[in-house]
Amino acid sequence: MAEDSELWDVICDGPYVPTKKVGEPAVMVPKTRKEYNDADRKVVEKNFRAKKILVCVCQGIWEALQMAHEGTTQVKQSKIDMLTTEYELFRMKDDESIQDMHTRFTSIINELHSLGEIIPRNKLVRKVLSILPSSWESKVNAITEAKDLHTLTMDELVGNLKTYEMRKKKDSERR
Repeated sequence: MAEDSELWDVICDGPYVPTKKVGEPAVMVPKTRKEYNDADRKVVEKNFRAKKILVCVCQGIWEALQMAHEGTTQVKQSKIDMLTTEYELFRMKDDESIQDMHTRFTSIINELHSLGEIIPRNKLVRKVLSILPSSWESKVNAITEAKDLHTLTMDELVGNLKTYEMRKKKDSERR
């Protein structure tokens, strides 16, 4: 029981650091390992046991958090399958802005990424181009012909599409 309370003291108060007095007036400084006596070694051993307890407890907590967040392997795979289907069926809504579509799209991609499923950038770019409404066909063709889709980033694509969207809106307001 006394050992348990001593370990708890180390956990609550922090590790014991063996010290010695040096100089006048005396100042306490940490001892080197070579200067440890048997009593120091005994107390430092408690530090190591306390650290081991903390590591084991933390590992258990981490595993519980992973299970709560990701679920079992089967649940994780089900989430991946569901999100993959959502990705494959993803479409831009008729009244949706590029920004809103991009936010929804990014949410799916980020969830897949957090589960370990990474979709290459060029596939993401091609997917966005393929889900745009038919009224955007001329812009899609222009981007496809003018840009290298292997190096085009999502930010560049979305920026380009937002600019086009603003122009379309401005043109329709003039009419």
